[in-house]
Amino acid sequence: MDAVVKNLLSPACAACRPQADRAQAPVRTGGGDLNVEAREFLQQVIQGMSLVADISRSDMLLYRPIGDQEARLVAQARPHSLSPIHSSDLVGRRIEPQDEPYVFQVLRWGRSVQGERVLIPGTAPIVQVVHPIRTRQGQLIGALSRETHMFEHKRQQHRRRPFQRALRWLRRMLLRGELRGVEGLSPFGEYDGIIVVNTDKRILYMSGIATNLYRRLGYLKSLVGQRLSDLDTADESLASQVMEEGVCLEEETQERERILIRKAIPLLCRERNIPWLGRYWLHSESHPVGVMLAIHDATEVRERERELRVKTTMIQEIHHRIKNNLQTVAALLRMQSRRVSSKEARMALEEGVGRILGMAVVHQFLSQGEGQTINIRDVARRILTRTERGMVDPEKEITMELAGPNLYLPAEQATACTLIINELLQNALEHGYESRKRGRIDVILEDRGNQVRIRISDDGRGLPEDFSPQSGESLGLEIVQRLVEDDLGGTFELRDEDGVSATILFPKPILGGNENWNGHA
Repeated sequence: MDAVVKNLLSPACAACRPQADRAQAPVRTGGGDLNVEAREFLQQVIQGMSLVADISRSDMLLYRPIGDQEARLVAQARPHSLSPIHSSDLVGRRIEPQDEPYVFQVLRWGRSVQGERVLIPGTAPIVQVVHPIRTRQGQLIGALSRETHMFEHKRQQHRRRPFQRALRWLRRMLLRGELRGVEGLSPFGEYDGIIVVNTDKRILYMSGIATNLYRRLGYLKSLVGQRLSDLDTADESLASQVMEEGVCLEEETQERERILIRKAIPLLCRERNIPWLGRYWLHSESHPVGVMLAIHDATEVRERERELRVKTTMIQEIHHRIKNNLQTVAALLRMQSRRVSSKEARMALEEGVGRILGMAVVHQFLSQGEGQTINIRDVARRILTRTERGMVDPEKEITMELAGPNLYLPAEQATACTLIINELLQNALEHGYESRKRGRIDVILEDRGNQVRIRISDDGRGLPEDFSPQSGESLGLEIVQRLVEDDLGGTFELRDEDGVSATILFPKPILGGNENWNGHA
């Protein structure tokens, strides 16, 4: 399941484990410490909350006591299958009896409670069912609140009995910590069909979505009452495996022309029917009574993913060819420069080669990645390495250093930044160290919230007294000025500070997708 369950007991939660060595510490509450076994049991309950929230179409809230008059919400699960009641994150919230009376009744008396509550005046009430959570030794360690919209609660009551019974078993399994393997399941969706089968793999219940899905596979008649073995699908083998292992499993298969994702959940029960007594007998150990299958048609999603992969591959190949073509042009210009007798013409050709290779670096990164964003730090590192190897006089000791965080930019802006860094490095080497044997050039990247700042400084001879960036004498600086203002919408500043310091400041672009500015996706 995905991270719809938020809890304070997870080892990855910063609120309960700011340091790695706290993984072995007991969960601390005013209601008493939990030993290792009780903590593992509670974690098992928490892992299953998201699945039960999805199928129950309810919000699930788990509370731990802190003394007699206070409790804390330590885990929360919101359903994917409809709009949740609590859309905000409530984990860590402390409550008192007047806030959640049903929860404190359960924590005090240890018995399940059901009632109605109105969260917002003038709106429909919600149905709240609170169950005690007990360890396998019977210790009361918390309360689990299931909260459902009144409309959805009424709707569930009109579902067929096999589904209601399976859902009741599923909820009880959650309270007993018997839902194993749920962490490997994808979220239950609004358009997942549900099938319930018994131990003979005979279909007892089939939702309307599941019925329509199987009609697409060619099963036009009702399948309720038939065995899974009568179907030419993967249902029977998956159900058998789940029933044998007692663990939730998920698999993706192709059935005819459809791609189906199946989630299989074993149903365990402690009740046995005694016909001659007309009552149920409660066992101390759970036994399998069937399997719940949640089936999703992923055909269109997989087709879109395939088309996207093809498109991405084509785009990467285009960038790869552009990179090769640019390198070929650069090689031809370099050959031409060797045949030119004029020093000024040779330097102009070499500067052109540097600019072309700078653009080739960007296309190389685009040919290797799947997205259209580029880490400008990686590009800057590549430019510094190429400049050190190809342009620095071997007889001089000039070092180049790069500092700053990862900064992801769209391809167009990354290209502009690449050309800017390349021009300023060439300018520093050409004018700052003509008569010097050693020196240092620093490239510093800064993330300033809504802006990006790039600073390139050297300890060379500085700017001439009569220097003016607007004079038009330097083609490199003119290129930088235009790139900064026209392509980046920023500002360019050149200062004489024990050498030359060039600063580029431009607005941070808004990136689409899941990329962000610290390098994580």
